[in-house]
Parts: sequence; structure tokens; C-alpha cells
Amino acid sequence: MMTLYSGSTDPYSHRCRIVLFEKDMDFEIIDVDMHNKPEEIASISPSGRMPVLVERDLILTESNIINEYIDERFPHPQLMPPDPVMRARARLVLFNFEHDLFTHVNTLEHSLGKGSDNARREIRDSLSQLTPILTRQKYLMNDEFSMLDVAIAPLLWRLEHYAIELPKMAAPVLKYRERLFSRPAFISALTPTEKALRK
Repeated sequence: MMTLYSGSTDPYSHRCRIVLFEKDMDFEIIDVDMHNKPEEIASISPSGRMPVLVERDLILTESNIINEYIDERFPHPQLMPPDPVMRARARLVLFNFEHDLFTHVNTLEHSLGKGSDNARREIRDSLSQLTPILTRQKYLMNDEFSMLDVAIAPLLWRLEHYAIELPKMAAPVLKYRERLFSRPAFISALTPTEKALRK
């Protein structure tokens, strides 16, 4: 059985929980307090970063790597495109998300002041650029839920928590996030602490 060590408030761990629940498979999630990690974490993740996936003698870190492994190991429903060209394009978008969006998420998670204001602006502007895509289709790749939607969903859930307000022209992005939030797997993947972020 797969075991996911998951930070209870960590957006990267949130991604992996979404994939596990989308796959509707047997797994164990061990909720980790990011400010008081148990000693066993040091032996499986020397950096202390979450999430960590353990399956027999395999230990994986980094949410996108974990999620691709789960998707290949349990291919139904398939979250990465089966076509190699489309899969490469999806990986490029995932890479760009890390560079253009989640570097700023890290800033918001770990700092205050002027850097945070700039991070909010960058995230707001990057998300607003998704408007034309989400005007044409239900999800980021097409009309089917994919790994791209998994990757961005935790950020969209935390917009209010990060004090990010999207402009009116980005209304399709807000409608899109409500579609993501209504998925049963997304709801199941939320920790009690994450649910409280939007109360």
C-alpha cells in the first residue's frame, strides 16, 4: 500500500492528496504538522520537505514526480495525456507553473512585507492570463480534468488566505475554480485545516 506523508497545510501535499482520491485506490495518508514534524520524517526526507510518498522500498519527494508516478502506476482515470507530444506539453506547463506561480506561493508561505506584495501581484497577473483558455474550455488542457488542474487547484483554494483578489475580467478563472472545488476527490482531499482557510 502507498503511504503519503502529507503536510496538513502544504499546497504541494494537497496536490498529491487530490490525485490519490481521484484514483479511488487504497492508500494511507499520514498527516504531518509542518511546524512539529515527527522524527521519522528525517529518515525518509532529509530536507524535511513534504510531501513524501513511500511504497515498499520506493521513496519519492516532489509533488509533480509523485503524481506522475501514481498516474502511471494506476492509469484510471488517466490524468496525464496518453499522447507523447501532449504529455510533453503538459510537463512544460507544469514546469512553468512551478516557475511562474509556485515560486511566489513559497514567498507568501515564508515571508512578509514588500516581497509578499510583489508575489501577490505576480500570481494575480499569471492567473488572469488563463482567462482566454478557460473561456473556451472547462479545464486547462481541454474539457477533461487533468494533472494541470490538480497542480493549480491548491493555489486557487488559498487565494483568499493569501489575500489575492482576481480582477473582474478573470471571472472565467473563478468559475473554473468552483468546478474544481465541486469535484468529490477535491473535497475528500481537504484536511480540516485547509477547510478552515476559506471560512
